[in-house]
Order: sequence, then structure tokens, then C-alpha cells
Amino acid sequence: MTNKKKLTLIPLILMVFTSVFGFNNIAKGFFKMGYAAIPWYIISGLTFFIPYAFMMAEYGAAFKNEKGGIYSWMEKSIGAKFAFIGTFMWYASYVIWMVSVATEIWIPFSNLMFGKDMTGSFSFLGLQSTKMLGILAIIFVITVTFIATKGIQKISKVTSIGGTAVALLNVVLLIGAIIVLIAHGGKLAQPITSISSFTASANPANNSVINKLSFLVFAIFAYGGIEAVGGLVDETEKPEKNFPKAMMISAIIIAVGYSVGIFMCGIFINWKQLGSLNGINLANISYIIMQNLGYSLGTSFGFTEALSLEIGHTFARIVGLSMFLAYTGAFFTLIYSPLKQLIDGTPKELWNGFISKVEDGIPKNAMWIQCGLVSVFIILTSFGGEGVSQFFSYIVLMTNVAMTLPYMFIAIAFIGFKKKKEIIKPFEIYKNYTVAVIAAVVVTATVFFANLFTIIDPILQKNPDIKSTIWMIIGPVFFSIVAFIMYARYEKKMKRES
Repeated sequence: MTNKKKLTLIPLILMVFTSVFGFNNIAKGFFKMGYAAIPWYIISGLTFFIPYAFMMAEYGAAFKNEKGGIYSWMEKSIGAKFAFIGTFMWYASYVIWMVSVATEIWIPFSNLMFGKDMTGSFSFLGLQSTKMLGILAIIFVITVTFIATKGIQKISKVTSIGGTAVALLNVVLLIGAIIVLIAHGGKLAQPITSISSFTASANPANNSVINKLSFLVFAIFAYGGIEAVGGLVDETEKPEKNFPKAMMISAIIIAVGYSVGIFMCGIFINWKQLGSLNGINLANISYIIMQNLGYSLGTSFGFTEALSLEIGHTFARIVGLSMFLAYTGAFFTLIYSPLKQLIDGTPKELWNGFISKVEDGIPKNAMWIQCGLVSVFIILTSFGGEGVSQFFSYIVLMTNVAMTLPYMFIAIAFIGFKKKKEIIKPFEIYKNYTVAVIAAVVVTATVFFANLFTIIDPILQKNPDIKSTIWMIIGPVFFSIVAFIMYARYEKKMKRES
């Protein structure tokens, strides 16, 4: 592969940005906690995201020629079976993520086209909204798969557009909020009365220990996904230099961006007024916050009420466009990279020859099989009625913990990675082995306790939900058993052949 076709620094940063950063996480953070969300984002950034991203940087530089991403990293640091179980669990979770996002992506699209969420009333030729959304989701998955199989450059172009859209949305938030702040003479819509503004939630209902721990879990999960880009090290130009640089730049921008974004929301919107609005929820909060920004800008310039409201609606449409592009960009990265790591990294004998076949650096056959699997899930949930929808909600619960447990696998493997002197490490942030072990332990402990609380949270509520807790435990256990059986079959096959 020539350098011309490889990823350079900026496209790689934008791919990380679209995979991790969610503008929704700013809006949801402010809605849940007000300014008190900021310390939790900082804590989770310091104890999980930044040290974890630095690990990705070291792994990527050391294994710059490996095609298997996180599988190769863990396999060479700890062992093949450990690596396969962690990678398989991680990949299976992303398949369910694709099913959900392929349907949810039409909400921002609706906001772009109509200025509000109309997905509940979508219908065509007598098909109800759920079935119509299912058909649109399948068309979307097939289209993305078709384009993605054309090569990394096609994927890079789409993810760059998505990353740019998210970045511009944050620029609009930043500049717009500063203009409102100046126009209001430095007065904040959500006042800072004391240090308690950053320690106690603006919503009194969220000030219990349980709710604060719940938000810490939310903040940690808002940083997930950076490891998905690990499979692109071998696709990167000058990987030993550009990959770690992309990881570090992305980590710092994302960590700072979340906190700054939440503070900016308080400039133009008061939490009590926000909380008193009818019909507000976590699904539409991003649009409502940006609509308020547009309205505040209009009134700041002395425009009429009607014109200010129209500006607000325009801003809501901008959010719809940006989030549609961001979701699309993330989908392009995640429909390709996790599967590439699973197929390219693992032994070919684990898979059928048709599945493991790679053309032009792309596991095309595996991508089309993945497309079929995702489409079948979408058909079942869209056309299967309430029983199937309930079953799928349980599957989503199964992946809640399974998606983030591999972070622990990667962090634990980092200890083995640092211990092995035979692994050449051209780039090191953790130059001291003890510091590396402490970082790995902190990341592992943070993710462990976040997942532990996620599991027990449903049974701590006023109306305990034991089923949800059970399904979240079943998920990692089920995926681990499947991976263990697959790997055991591979080992038996290898013994027979030898």
C-alpha cells in the first residue's frame, strides 16, 4: 500500500473524534447535573480516558505493523486466548450498537428536515413508523457497508466529514455562548453562587450518592470507543509518530471539550427553566439546548420574538445535521475497524476461509455477513412485535457491561506489554514500569467499579429491577463462553492437524 492511500494525522484525529466524542454527552451532562457534571467528567477523564488513551498511543507505536489492533496488542502482551475472549466480547457489543444506531440516526435526520423529531409518525404504504424506521435502517446499513468495502480512503472521507461537523457544532456553541455572555454584560443564565454549584447537582433529585455514582458511570462511558481506532495503525502514515500524536491530541481535546461545553450551556440557559419545559428528555435535550442558544442570540441582538424563535429552530436543524453526520462518521469507523481487528488479528483457522478472506486490505466477505446479521436483527426488532422488542432490549442490556469490560482486558495486558523487554517501544509516556502498573490498575479499577455499579443500580431503585441486573451479568458470561468454545475448537483443530 502506498503512502498516498494511508491515513495522515488530521483524518486520524477526526476518526477518533467521531468514535468517542458525543455532543449529546454535553447536553445530557448539563441536563442531569448542571455545572456539577464538570468535576465528574474531569475525574473520569483523569482516571480513565487520558491514561487509557496514552496506553493506546504506546501500543499503537510498538505494534505499528500489526493489522489486528487490540487483539494483536493483547495477544503479544498476555496471550492468544485472553486476547480473543476480550476482542470477541468487544466486537459482539458493537454489532448490537450498529442495530441501535441504524435506527436512532433517523431522529437527527428528522430534526434536520422538519425541525423536530417526527420519527414516531413516519409511515409509507400502510407501514407503521417502527417498520418504516426498520426499512430505512436496513437501507442505511447496506449503503454504509457498500461504500466501506471500497477501501479505507472512502471510510476516512466520511469520518472526516463527521468529525468536522461535531467540531463545528462545538465551535458554534463556544462562539454563540461567548456572544450571549458579552451581550448580557458577563451575567450567566445559570449563576455560580459558590463552590457547591460544581459539587451539588442543579437537579435536587440527583444529589444522592447513588445518583452521583450513576453519573460517574455515564461520564466514563462517554469516553469509550478510542480503542476502535487501534485497528487502523497499519493504515496510518508514519504510525510510530502519527498514531500516538493523534491519540494524545484527541484525548486532551475531548476531555477539555466536554467540561468547557457544559460550562458554555450555563451561559445562555438556566437549569430550572430548562427542567420546567414540557416534553423534555434525554433524547431531545441537545436540540432544545441549541434551540435556546439560537433564541438567546436573537434576543441579544434585539431581534423580534418571532425572528429569535426562527433562529432557534435553525440552530436545532444545525444540530440535526451535525449529529446525523457524526453518527454516520462513527458508523463508518465502527462497521469496519472492530471487524478488521477480529478477522485480521486472530488466527485464520478460527474462521471459515470465505469469512477470513481479505481483498484490498478489507475483509469484504465478513463485512457483508456482518451487514446481513445486523439487518436480520433490525427486521426482528422492527417487525417482530412487542415480544421481540423486549427480547432485543435484554440483548442491549447484555452489551451494556460487555462493551466496556474489554477496556479492563486492554489495561491489564498493558502490564504485560511494559514487562516484556523484547517488545520494541519507539514511543513511551510511561517510562517507569511502576507508573505504568499504577496507571493500568487505576484504569482497570475505574472501569470495574463503574460496571459493578451499572450492574447493581437497577436493584437499588425504589422499584427494584432484578431482570436488568441478571441480563447485564449474563452478557459478559455468555460472550466469554462463546469465545472460549470457539477458541477451544480452534486449539483442537490445530492439535489434530499437527
